[in-house]
Amino acid sequence: MTPVFGGWSLRRRVITLLTIVGVLLIGLAGAEAAMAARNRTQIDAILNETGPLRVQAQELLNAVLDQETAVRGYAVSGDQNDLGPYQAGLDQEKKVVAAMQALLDNYPQIGQELRTVEERAEQWRQSVAVPVISTTEQSGTSAGQALVTEQARQQFDEVRAAIDDLQQEILAAREQSAADVRNSSNLLVALLIIAALVVVVAGAVLLVSLDRMVVRPLIGLADQVREVAKGDYQHGIATTGPPEFVQLGADVDAMRQKIASDLAEVREARERIEWVNSQLQKQAEELTRSNRDLEQFAYVASHDLQEPLRKVASFCQLLQRRYAGQLDERADQYIAFAVDGAQRMQRLINDLLAFSRIGRLTSGFVEVDLNKVMGDVAGQTEAARQYADAELTWTELPVIRGEEPLLTNLLANLVSNSIKFRRPDAPPKVHISARLVGAEWEISCQDNGIGIEPEFADKIFVIFQRLHSKDAYPGTGIGLAIVKKIVEYHGGRVWVDTDVPEGTAIRFTLPALPEDVEAAAAAAGTPEPPQAAADATGDAVPSNETPATPAERSDGADRPDRADGSPESGRTGDMRETVG
Repeated sequence: MTPVFGGWSLRRRVITLLTIVGVLLIGLAGAEAAMAARNRTQIDAILNETGPLRVQAQELLNAVLDQETAVRGYAVSGDQNDLGPYQAGLDQEKKVVAAMQALLDNYPQIGQELRTVEERAEQWRQSVAVPVISTTEQSGTSAGQALVTEQARQQFDEVRAAIDDLQQEILAAREQSAADVRNSSNLLVALLIIAALVVVVAGAVLLVSLDRMVVRPLIGLADQVREVAKGDYQHGIATTGPPEFVQLGADVDAMRQKIASDLAEVREARERIEWVNSQLQKQAEELTRSNRDLEQFAYVASHDLQEPLRKVASFCQLLQRRYAGQLDERADQYIAFAVDGAQRMQRLINDLLAFSRIGRLTSGFVEVDLNKVMGDVAGQTEAARQYADAELTWTELPVIRGEEPLLTNLLANLVSNSIKFRRPDAPPKVHISARLVGAEWEISCQDNGIGIEPEFADKIFVIFQRLHSKDAYPGTGIGLAIVKKIVEYHGGRVWVDTDVPEGTAIRFTLPALPEDVEAAAAAAGTPEPPQAAADATGDAVPSNETPATPAERSDGADRPDRADGSPESGRTGDMRETVG
């Protein structure tokens, strides 16, 4: 301390120092407040002007694109309904331009770019859009399409280029505002550093005064606590100094005694946990051995068991061909029974192998587009659908994480079952749809077949369980068991919806991608379009949908003509595919 403070009490010295520091800090705080206000103004310019301008520029681009798309679509279809987006885009363009002009008081260059965009957009409408619309109305689609030339496309490209220039100008203004914010922030940081230095100097002066009364007793207490922290829980804690520190030492010592008691209990619990872990390890080893035994069984079933069956079936078929008609009718029947039994046993073994391999032989989860999977399923079931005059449709399906071969097997089993268990008086109709429920996609396979009684809704997913004789409906009875195992392997569940008015509806869930869940959460509260709502319920495709041309088939294959000369129909709007 300097001689100036020689006769001052500690209280007076502390008050004087705190007063000086307070005045300095108040001055610095005022300067910082002014800089913060300026910074806030510049940030407001980014948030309330250049930010909305960027969004509105994108909306302007979307509005112009909607107009161009509507004009091209009308020139192709001639349908007045296709002009709806054109007028909507024009109205949106006017609305966006008006909103942008209200924000351009401080941005004359952006205003000039906006006027350029409007001039080019109006020029495109007068020279391209209006002539195409009027020509299509008067002379038909061929004449309208003739006006959609390369020059017309270049004119629209000029509109897009003008919008790009507008967006670049907005971005430049935003970057300038951001630079101003950075400069203000740097100055604000400098003021904060000065304030921090003032606080540090004042703290250093106070530290010297407080060392004798506060710091040294605390160091003594900390040394004793450190001894306890090293593991010496029997070391008692006592301290000297003000009553507050004496009481603190007593409280810490009480905590030490409580920790010592709890530690003894923890040691006992740890010993119990180690014993449980050893038991779990033994069980894990037993499960590993069991899995190895199962794999060995699968190998035996795949090779050693099937070889005798193939020989039995081959020799029985040889007897059937060589001695057909030479034995009595009953002998021919017995041989046929033997051939059928051996072949059925082979199918049972193959299905059982497929069932056991699910989840064991894995290629890893990847993102799988279920629309592509349904295209593959449509190709696999082509022959069965043609034979049964079946109709297979599906709405837009999601992308999920899984194994594509297993998901293909899953949907193929469901579609095949729907075709197999059909009513004799009506051609089968199968519809696949999906809707997002929470963090899962609920996918439905609905048909107009013979249906399933509610009391059998759980039985059908049990391996080798059948509701009908194999003579009425051939098969091994393992298909839906495979479906259940594949769904559960992908983290979902499967059930029969018994509330449908006719046919069968099998629903299952699959985990949705995080981006799908986030998009649904962001859109919460937005009214769902009627068509999307209809799709989400899993209902069949409305009867007023008209099939498109054969080139629009979802799997991309050429569709042959029917026997009467009319082409088969397909539809990609809702992934509709009809086979007759």
